Amino acid sequence: MAKGRYYLGRVIKLGLLDQDKLMNAIVNSPVVEIGKFDWTITDVVDARCEGFQFIFGKLSKYAKNGHVKIVDENSKSQINAEAPNLLEASSPFIYLPEYSGLSFLHVWNGIQADVFPKRFAAIIEKAYDGFFVNCEVESVADYKEFIAKLQAIDVFTEMSAKVYPPNPMFGRLWESLNSYVRKRQVADVSIKETSMSINGINTEIVSLIRNIIDDPLYQPAFEPDITDAAILMAADGYGAGKVTGLDNGVEVIVKTADTQKSFLFDADPEPYSLARESIENFSKIKNDRNMGH
Repeated sequence: MAKGRYYLGRVIKLGLLDQDKLMNAIVNSPVVEIGKFDWTITDVVDARCEGFQFIFGKLSKYAKNGHVKIVDENSKSQINAEAPNLLEASSPFIYLPEYSGLSFLHVWNGIQADVFPKRFAAIIEKAYDGFFVNCEVESVADYKEFIAKLQAIDVFTEMSAKVYPPNPMFGRLWESLNSYVRKRQVADVSIKETSMSINGINTEIVSLIRNIIDDPLYQPAFEPDITDAAILMAADGYGAGKVTGLDNGVEVIVKTADTQKSFLFDADPEPYSLARESIENFSKIKNDRNMGH
């Protein structure tokens, strides 16, 4: 069976959107028209009452007035024929409420990894007519790929992140920022630092990530600074982070979304098998980063 690459993200629920509303919207999704195509969620398997909870579906892209080539036997020629609701592409996905986790298939030239989150969020918001609900899908970064890019930077010139209140999990190294966000009762927090100094920003982000890769129970002797904590929070899927710096005088930009965690699996999967594989991946992230509820 052909394999495909599945990317991991977290679904951020804002406003009146909660876990039940999100899952109900997946199961009973509306149709969203964007450009020449319509989008909806099909082939749903609702396993919220199973031993391990998940929802399977396929984000489907189709043309309401599609056309296909057929052979006209009388004239022995190819002709165009109408094909209502012609499927252009579909991306299987799994939603795991325990992790607010989403794993979805990247479909070349159809539903790319950067397109899926936008269309998924648009469908969820349309289910409630956008009335005080907002949905975002943020990437879960691969720590090893992320730190490999950060280690190439000699001088950090800018660090920024936009983060959201985590639900239901949080990382220990950014627990103080999590507490701050909840205390302030805000929907999101944006942080940006820039430096014109020859030495750049004084950050411990590389050391923090390297240590937690080496030891999930790592506890620094200091409380991570707020921007470092925000980058870590974004890397864990609760926002988007960007680091800019110089590598031998050449500017380098590293985004948390550029190193998105992924795995290979059947492109046309059996729902329960994909759910088990997705749970295994999110569980490993939780354990490797010692994340808690």
